[in-house]
Amino acid sequence: MTAAARPGRDSGEGARGRAKRGPGRRPGPTATREEILAAARTMFAEKGYDATSLRSIARAAGVDPALVHHYFGNKEGVFAAAMRFPVDPTEFLPRVMAAPRERVGETLVRTFLSVWEDETRRAPILAMLRSAMTNERAAVALREFLTTALLGRASELRGTPKLRVNAAAGQMIGVMFLRYVLRIEPIASASTEELVELLTPTIQRYFDVHDEPGVRGGVGDTAAPGESNGRR
Repeated sequence: MTAAARPGRDSGEGARGRAKRGPGRRPGPTATREEILAAARTMFAEKGYDATSLRSIARAAGVDPALVHHYFGNKEGVFAAAMRFPVDPTEFLPRVMAAPRERVGETLVRTFLSVWEDETRRAPILAMLRSAMTNERAAVALREFLTTALLGRASELRGTPKLRVNAAAGQMIGVMFLRYVLRIEPIASASTEELVELLTPTIQRYFDVHDEPGVRGGVGDTAAPGESNGRR
């Protein structure tokens, strides 16, 4: 194992990073974590999600890559913390997608609503969406994260075509945009249970692809059961 890979040992970049900080006590865990997050925000904004690696974040922060792993586990964890994304896909997706097949839609809707209805978790999502609408770099970072870490992972875990997963997410995000950004009534004041009842059947259909004979994923798999390619 090289010196750069040993936990607790800083690489040459880390030594240079400490030199820039000047003399005095070595920053504690909180300071080190914040330095990593600051470097990650800059890297994600400048290069996007896909082109940013844990090693490049560590180099920019002047720490050993092992410290990034220690604090955040993986790149999804770093992004969630750095961009204040309210959930870590590696934690909640397996739990949601492990629901019984006939309950996937309801489980996903309830989990989605629980995030949006918590003001402390809703605020960073709205901030990211607004930034993505006006800043191309922010849009790239968010798009790549959602495509790779969230929607792509959900598709893999469930064996559901990506087009259907994207459509399910788009439908729920659209409803939340009407509810919390535009505040259009009556959806803005609808209860959680009303929304669960309204959204669950449609979201469930997106994940019932295996119940449709001949549907294996692709452009032709977007219709609801019994309506695809002229079938009834």
